[in-house]
Amino acid sequence: MLNKKSLFTFAASLALSSSLFAANVTAVKTAIAEEGFQMQVVVEVLKKMGHTVNVTNDVDYAIAFQTIADNAKSDDVFFMAAHWDPLQNGMIKGAGGEEKLAKFSNYVSNCAQGYVIDKKTADKYNIKYINDLKKPEIAKLFDIDGNGKADLTGCSAGWGCAKVIEHQLDAFGLRDTIDHRQGSYSALIADTLAHYKTGKPVLYYTWTPYWVSGKMVPGKDVVFLQVTHSATPGGYSTKLPNGSDYGFAVNHQKIVANASVTSKHKDIAKLFDIIKLSVNDVSGQNMLMSNGQNKDEDIKRHVKTWLASNKTTVDAWIKEAKAAN
Repeated sequence: MLNKKSLFTFAASLALSSSLFAANVTAVKTAIAEEGFQMQVVVEVLKKMGHTVNVTNDVDYAIAFQTIADNAKSDDVFFMAAHWDPLQNGMIKGAGGEEKLAKFSNYVSNCAQGYVIDKKTADKYNIKYINDLKKPEIAKLFDIDGNGKADLTGCSAGWGCAKVIEHQLDAFGLRDTIDHRQGSYSALIADTLAHYKTGKPVLYYTWTPYWVSGKMVPGKDVVFLQVTHSATPGGYSTKLPNGSDYGFAVNHQKIVANASVTSKHKDIAKLFDIIKLSVNDVSGQNMLMSNGQNKDEDIKRHVKTWLASNKTTVDAWIKEAKAAN
């Protein structure tokens, strides 16, 4: 039987043992509100593992990557949960490459993206490719501001998709017939949706998971346009195995962290490698946000609901992650 002194020693050693494995973690929050759900899931699982987690204010992708890279050798952990691979691989390279940033396995797999137009206009004028808008008479159908050119609701400057769009406007000779509308994507796409509801043609870029495809449903309300051939800043092919080519690679969202996490916090590195979310779960949560449940407390409630519904899986992740230490 343990005496009081032995009990005190045992408790102290137990506390010291657990503190050795606890980490100070900073979740770097991107400026896209609809990526908060996947970040917060990781945050809550880390807390269940005994780690202390703080969340930054919203930051642009470039700042997120640089913040993580600047802490490459830190004893603490810095991560973001929504790195788009391969779309943003150039940003990782620009921030110092994989010597400073550790990239993990797929967190959210098979995220599609591309150019979209309303199905009514696509069917009426047999529009199948973004290249078809090289014809002035086709481009003019999507003219909003009256200058005779199609208005494309595109990507905010600094996003990886913006670089692809800008590259393709040149590669496909579309500068004379398409204007790339940039700014706050959420504001621009809301304007595009309002335009669509009046029955007018629309042209926009979007991705999944995102709430837009729940409001304007691909195959029913709108269609994704293809490209006649792959054209990307990095020179990689975007052609799918079935021969279709939508101009953008199918991406996977991955967790990216400072490089030291792989050696200093093996339990966290293991979690980052095994944790998974389905694209449908993220899309469903994004739809709740688009319907008004978009405050921080709403997102945290969505996360708690998801964790409770997937408790067995979450518990298995935690057990496997802790075993890595």
